[in-house]
Amino acid sequence: MTIHDERIRRMNDLSAKEGDYVLYWMQQSQRECCNHALEYAIREANRLSLPLIVCFGLTDNYPEANIRHYAFMLEGLAEVEEALKERGIRFVLRKGKPHEIALALGKKAALIICDMGYTTHQKKWREIVAGNALCQVMQVESDSIVPVETASQKSEYAARTIRPRIWQHLDTFLTGIEKARLEKPSLGLDISGEVLEDPARHLASLKLDKSIRAVPHFFRGGTSKAKGIFKHFIHNSLRNYDKNSNQPQTDDISKMSPYLHFGQISPLYLALEVKSLLKKEKEAAEAYLEELIIRRELAINFVYYTPDYDSYSCLPDWAKITLDEHRKDRREFVYSSEELIKAKTHDPYWNAAMREMATTGFMHNYMRMYWGKKILEWTPDPEEAFKTALAINNRYFIDGRDPNSYAGVAWVFGKHDRAWKERPIFGKVRYMAASGLEKKCDISAYVKKVDKMEAFS
Repeated sequence: MTIHDERIRRMNDLSAKEGDYVLYWMQQSQRECCNHALEYAIREANRLSLPLIVCFGLTDNYPEANIRHYAFMLEGLAEVEEALKERGIRFVLRKGKPHEIALALGKKAALIICDMGYTTHQKKWREIVAGNALCQVMQVESDSIVPVETASQKSEYAARTIRPRIWQHLDTFLTGIEKARLEKPSLGLDISGEVLEDPARHLASLKLDKSIRAVPHFFRGGTSKAKGIFKHFIHNSLRNYDKNSNQPQTDDISKMSPYLHFGQISPLYLALEVKSLLKKEKEAAEAYLEELIIRRELAINFVYYTPDYDSYSCLPDWAKITLDEHRKDRREFVYSSEELIKAKTHDPYWNAAMREMATTGFMHNYMRMYWGKKILEWTPDPEEAFKTALAINNRYFIDGRDPNSYAGVAWVFGKHDRAWKERPIFGKVRYMAASGLEKKCDISAYVKKVDKMEAFS
């Protein structure tokens, strides 16, 4: 299957030049499998009769990242190195700023290929490389099913507005991709780089925030790990997905968000796997595809087209107005950031959610919503609540700093939602109560589940 033109963007006005190799600067799409950028790079290398090398820039000051995130990422990169080796492709990992690594290796490249990132610093890195490279730079989008600019040219208001835009393109883009064979292997090229046989050694050498520990008992990085977890989900839990999306005491969820965040699994791969089951598990499969495609790509759209996606200012006007009108409302409980992180609130359900996050780096999505709503309720003002929720989210979740995370926190405060019945503190922003959890799910069983997780860790 060809790689659709809509996924490919020329980043500068230069042409391919004479060089020793084609360079694929891998940063967002950290996988060998179902990677449009990689397959495009292989085909371009073959067209130019050159070997291909794949590089990754490992920086130890990635915004808001800590050892929890790096441990997971390095486990995945070790798999990438081995998988590329099997295809005759040299993987070069170097420590430093990612864009500087790409430019350094790009000096001897005939052509540079990069994958696509959606956040501000990801876009800035690529702009720097495109503006300073000595050869043509091409970007290939592989972490959304419908390319973000094809789906929409602006920030969409809600799922209901982006859904028809995505659906009109799904038949075109929901197609598999064939692997290409590299005609000139690059394993023998004399290029310096780190070897990833021992990810733990690299972790020890990096200047990282180590106050939040890694969670190997619950999540290990890598495409093979992602596929194994997803296979179990398909065979054991998909049939219940639509029924249990608001049942946090169950495990009928795919747990793919950490792997999607680091690009260790392709959303296209997941969608095609579930699509094949539409006739057998229609309602459950449709519910999963709604979350994977519509909701996830709404979040990508939000981050891509909203420069202040990580600030309170990103909220719709109606939400800011109503929250401002209620900023002085009496709050029965007020907690500091430290008290929240230590799960020292009066609410055992919220405490369990925070403990799940701290222990595993993950949380059932239904509890993520409740967790965020209570921070809004228990913080002195909405601006501080937004800042606190986002900071804790980004530090503790393995998939923190992801478009889904930014959109999820903003949703708590009214983004991608509508006005509801007015009430204290929240104004017209959607409210969630402990009594609602008790009515809709077995919340006591969820607390017990988290207790067992903590004991296991």
